[in-house]
Amino acid sequence: MDALLLVVFAYLLGSVLFGEVVAKSKGVDLRAVGSGNVGATNVARALGKKYALLVFLLDLFKGFFPVLLSRFYFGLDSWTTFFVGLFAFFGHLYPIFHGFRGGKGVATAFGVLLGVSPFLAVLSLLVWLLVFKLKGYVSLASLSACTFAVVLSLFLLPFKLFLMSLIIGVFIFYKHRDNIKRLLEGTELGFKR
Repeated sequence: MDALLLVVFAYLLGSVLFGEVVAKSKGVDLRAVGSGNVGATNVARALGKKYALLVFLLDLFKGFFPVLLSRFYFGLDSWTTFFVGLFAFFGHLYPIFHGFRGGKGVATAFGVLLGVSPFLAVLSLLVWLLVFKLKGYVSLASLSACTFAVVLSLFLLPFKLFLMSLIIGVFIFYKHRDNIKRLLEGTELGFKR
């Protein structure tokens, strides 16, 4: 029962779209600005870097905190941690509080990874920063870091958590399908370096 409650808590916390909450507090409809996404990247376009960083950290926390609780009470290599990580992530993608219309989940996925393996999370962040610096595309940096994290999780994490990483990675690519198309066409929105 405790495990089930923690999974439900992870999903409900994940369902809070902090990008929308922060933007609405500033009188901005985030879905009508830029890419229409509710994540930190679009917050940066609409409100600036300060609010983008706030949203990124809050979205990261949604993934990190439930996984940390699960590790403490149920252990790292447990099905509870597997489901807690997935449902925190799915909460952001399909939030019950926002009509099941969520974001792409990169910051929340990073929070889950940070809760599971800080070492792997830091390496993935370095990959993200490198690709973003070289290319200037958040989407490409996110997809590159995601791929890197999934591949390394096969070697560094218990199988259950590799499976969790793989499922999260598949959904991140699915949510970025329009970005991938635009990247291939050369029409993706980028940030000036």
